[in-house]
Order: sequence, then C-alpha cells, then structure tokens
Amino acid sequence: MSTVRVGTRRSLLATTQSGLVADLIRTRLGREAELVEITTEGDRSQAAGTPLTDTGATGTGVFVNALRDALLAGEVDVAVHSLKDLPTYPAAGVTLVAVPGREDPRDVVVARDGLTLGELPSGARVGTGSPRRAAQLRALGLGLEIEPVRGNVDTRIGKVRSGEYDAVVLARAGLARIGRLDEVTEVLDPLQVLPAPGQGALAVECRSDDAELLAGLAKLDDPRARATVVAERAVLSTLEGGCAAPIGTLAEVVEGDDGEELWVRAVALSPDGALAVRMSATGALEDAAGLGTRLAMDMLAEGAGKLDPAPTHD
Repeated sequence: MSTVRVGTRRSLLATTQSGLVADLIRTRLGREAELVEITTEGDRSQAAGTPLTDTGATGTGVFVNALRDALLAGEVDVAVHSLKDLPTYPAAGVTLVAVPGREDPRDVVVARDGLTLGELPSGARVGTGSPRRAAQLRALGLGLEIEPVRGNVDTRIGKVRSGEYDAVVLARAGLARIGRLDEVTEVLDPLQVLPAPGQGALAVECRSDDAELLAGLAKLDDPRARATVVAERAVLSTLEGGCAAPIGTLAEVVEGDDGEELWVRAVALSPDGALAVRMSATGALEDAAGLGTRLAMDMLAEGAGKLDPAPTHD
C-alpha cells in the first residue's frame, strides 16, 4: 500500500502533533506515513508579527486553508490541524474523519519567578494573542496590563525570560505535546478562564471521495473527544450567528444519574471583561450538537448578542 502523506504546518508544535497522527496511522492502520510541510497564511503573518485579527474579519481559517488546498490538490492525503483553528462551517470536498484522544484543554500561565496570576503585582504585563483570554483575564479584576503577543512557544516564553512580559498565557496541550510543561507556573481553572472551543484536540481531515482512507482513519476517532468538541463547536457556531464577543467553552464527559453525559460550560464577554453571559447545560453524548446549540441560544436570549463586538477566535 502507498505511503500516507500527512500535511502539516512547519512549526515544532504542528509537526509534533502531525507526527502523533502519523504514528497512529502506522500502529493502528498498519500503513507507512510521512510528513509533508506546508506554509500557511497564518504562519506567514505570525512570522511578520501581524496581529491575527488583521488577517481577516476574525482570522478564521488562516492556519487551515493552505493545508486544505494541498489536500484537495492531491499533494497530501491527510491534513492535521489544531481543532480550535478549524472554522465551524464545512469545507467542500473535505471530511473531518477523526478526532483522536484529547489533551487537557485548559490554559496555563508561564510567569517570571514562578508566580501565579494572583501573585503578579498590579500593572504586570501579561501577553496573549487571544481576545478570549484577554477578556477573561480582565474580568478577574487583578489590575494586570493585558498586551498582545504572537509567535511560537519559544518566542512567547522568551519574552517572559527577557523581562519584556511578566507572564504569558498559553494552551497547556501545546506545551504538553512538545515536552515543556516544566515551564508552567499555574494551570488556570475553567471557573476563571474557559478555553477555546476544541482546544487540546486534533482534527484529522481527508478528501471526502477517498473511501478507503476514510474507512481506515475513522478507526483513529475517539467518540468522547468527538462529542466534547462537537458540543463546543455548536456553541461557537450558534453564537457566531448573533454574537461577535470573545467566547470560551468547555464540554466534559461526566457521570450522570443514567450513565455518562456531557456537561457544557460557555461564556461570552465584552472585550474589557466587564460584561459577561455565562451558562452551562448537561445532556446526552449522542445529542452533543443539539446540546451546544440550545445552550448558545439560551445565552443569546440572555443578552450575549448585545455585548460589544470583538474577534471570537484565538
């Protein structure tokens, strides 16, 4: 059988994540796999220091489109993305065939001198490129100066080590995958900061007409991970229709009265964090999309659509 060509962005995190999927293809499907590096518009803007929000209305898809183009052109057989980068609308000719087991989706702090957010002095500079993180950090009322930052993990942590920032906020999953958890000074409780929809999960895509590969890659899917991200993305998709505020959401599989169920929490905030609509709901794993949609509709009914607009994506 031919080698499966796995399309990936060029960063260390992306190639590490794609390498995990390539290993699954080898061990679970018994096929050879190789990585094919693709440069995306998101990578180019990041290298140039351009804010993500300047790459389009929301920056949606800037890390995804080049990989999908290579997939549809037959240059690669599989595309691997950080699922939180994936637009909520479908792409013609492309199928999200698998969501492998999910890493811890929480955000973390990397701060000077081993400090937590609460230990940083008022006025400390905290870097993040995410409107979602920025709004939730401001909502904590700690008197921190939230500053924009872009770049790979090394670049961002380097700004703390050099003293340019007192701390940066990152996804725990990325640090875990590249072996940098020892840099973390605090893991943020979702009660304080809810993660981005799909954070910590990987998206494995292939061409919709590649029946043989579709059938094989489906074996890599984790039903619980898939249910959580389906619910979170349903929240995001529904809120995007009537709300331009920063959005955080987290779905977890918990034990209910009748077995496993989904617990979904979500928040939409004004950019300054002063106003927020925060709600949660529980329901069946099999109804993940419906659960997320209903929760978002309830949030809109509570005024989420009236929050001041700001980009929704990390």
